[in-house]
Amino acid sequence: MHFVVCAKQIPDPETPPSAFRIDEANNEVIPAPGISPVLSQFDGMAAEAALRIIEAAGEGKITVISLGQESAQAAIKQVLAMGADEGILLEDDALQGGDSYTTARTLAAAIEKLGDVDAVFCGRQAADWDMGQVGLGLAELLGWPSAIIAKDVQIENGTMHVQRVLADGFETVALPLPAVVTISNEIGDPRYPKLQQIMRAARKTVNRWSAEDLGLDPSTVGDAGARLKLERLFIPELGGDVEIMEGESAEEQAQNLATTLREAKVL
Repeated sequence: MHFVVCAKQIPDPETPPSAFRIDEANNEVIPAPGISPVLSQFDGMAAEAALRIIEAAGEGKITVISLGQESAQAAIKQVLAMGADEGILLEDDALQGGDSYTTARTLAAAIEKLGDVDAVFCGRQAADWDMGQVGLGLAELLGWPSAIIAKDVQIENGTMHVQRVLADGFETVALPLPAVVTISNEIGDPRYPKLQQIMRAARKTVNRWSAEDLGLDPSTVGDAGARLKLERLFIPELGGDVEIMEGESAEEQAQNLATTLREAKVL
């Protein structure tokens, strides 16, 4: 079996609000000084799901792919330290600044270039934009069946059995391979690599592929090919007015509250 894990590097969600900055002119998040970006938490869970299947089978290969800049190597190395076998960084100015569609298009081209992939594992959503669209976009572009928000994945006799999280419970679906699945946090925390694994991963070579390597026209990917245009990125101003309800008793305070709400046309 050959699995692909899609990994995205994001700003650290633990960044203090006081250190979070936005470049409103360019609609970009300004990296916080001294705080390194991290692997999106759901992508770490996707890697964990793939590793569990490989370990249960006793054989197989995992390739981790990330679309980003040079720094995204750190996210790839983290998944390699967890146990993945090889990493590919899709690094090209033409591939940057895209939306979910162009991200899925670029990843699909990389998966097709690999050629022998049995399943793709993605996080249920990236922990920065929270859109949750790339996994389904990949399945559509590849023409493969898909299942989203999975809490458990098993593969038996060429069939993927996925336990999905629903609003009111769970359901189990069966997909023929190759397939795409997005993993949710219900699968549990990803493993923490040991020092020896981290050192081995640091020595592994991460291959780099450009738009030309993928056979993609630069006008169809990245910012040039994006179908969603970001109009404005900003930190909202938060605030509110507080009015204390006066009264000699709780009943009088409640009556004054009701009167105030009626005057405000809330009731």
